[in-house]
Amino acid sequence: MKRYLIITKIIQKIDYYMTENENYEIADLISKISPYIRFVGVISKSGQLLASHRREDLEPLLDQKNTQYQFAQIAIKTELEEQFDDQLGETEFIWEERTKVQTLAFSVSGKKVWITIDRNVIRSEILRIIDSCLPVVKRYS
Repeated sequence: MKRYLIITKIIQKIDYYMTENENYEIADLISKISPYIRFVGVISKSGQLLASHRREDLEPLLDQKNTQYQFAQIAIKTELEEQFDDQLGETEFIWEERTKVQTLAFSVSGKKVWITIDRNVIRSEILRIIDSCLPVVKRYS
């Protein structure tokens, strides 16, 4: 019985590190899709940032406290959206245009991939980014 518990703990640790590595892989792959991508974050259902990539030449638009609030808000919205999945189908992505930035959000295995993009990017480039993100998202879902 003790051996079984040890093996179970080892498998759990392997699963944790595989998932952690996948989170970083997702952030890295998506960050390379376009030079207009500012930030990519993989966010847990609880709003915790699991992995991220930020474009080097930029200052964040949100301070650390507001960033945490943003991630918590994404987690809450995700939970609310899931209530309609049976009737409407699962959300593939969400595109939001703000005056300073555009955001995309994709669901990946119970997590959200949140992407910010420069505001001045034309819509055809946003659509290209979305089309390029979908295979990555599906690969890790």
